[in-house]
Amino acid sequence: MEIAVLLKQVPATESLIEVAEKGAGIKTDGIKWVINPYDELAIEEALQIRGEAGGTVTVFSLGPEKAVEALRTALAMGADTAVRIDPEGKVLDGLGTARVLAGELKKGDFDLIVAGHRAVDDDNFQVGPAVAELMGIPHISMVIRQDLSEGKIRCARTIDGGILVLETALPALITTQRGLNEPRYASLPGIMKAKKKPIDTRVLSETGTDPGEPMVETIAMRPPPQRKEGRIIEGERAADKAAALVKALREEAKVI
Repeated sequence: MEIAVLLKQVPATESLIEVAEKGAGIKTDGIKWVINPYDELAIEEALQIRGEAGGTVTVFSLGPEKAVEALRTALAMGADTAVRIDPEGKVLDGLGTARVLAGELKKGDFDLIVAGHRAVDDDNFQVGPAVAELMGIPHISMVIRQDLSEGKIRCARTIDGGILVLETALPALITTQRGLNEPRYASLPGIMKAKKKPIDTRVLSETGTDPGEPMVETIAMRPPPQRKEGRIIEGERAADKAAALVKALREEAKVI
């Protein structure tokens, strides 16, 4: 089975995020970059499927030179090959990214494509489903369990208030949700082997795919407003404190 995984490199969640001077981006100096956590689930699931059904796992990422680090990590986890599409400094929105990735995936013969259901930096939930639509294949999102059998994949996916079970024929695309698996750590031998594996780098202008003009533009970023200091309600008795609290909520906060 030929499996493709879509990967994005994002700032680590523990990184201190600051708005850049021009206000439409973030300061990237000193930020630790990691594989998007939901994409780690996708890599792990692809590796487990390969272990059961055989085949290969190819990881794709559309990103700058630093994205090589994330691809090396995926190779160290056990992926067979990696492809990086260099955007050449061009800023793409979710749809443009999907167009480029779909164009490259069409050049292969993949039975299954696995992606994280969202990236933790922009949270647009669009790339995976858009890739499936552009490729003309079915997709199942928010997968927490899957089973492959006789050219079909059956998935359990989360919905509001329950779980939905869906089945479709391959080729197909699925997006991963927490609870699907526990991603493995890259072993030391895996890390050493990954350093020697070549990464297929393709330049956006030479892919033959036009990502189009972005439909979404970031105008400005602002940090959340600072919270005001809390206030302690004074009083000798609980009844006095309750009365003072109600008065403050009515006369000062004007919420009751």
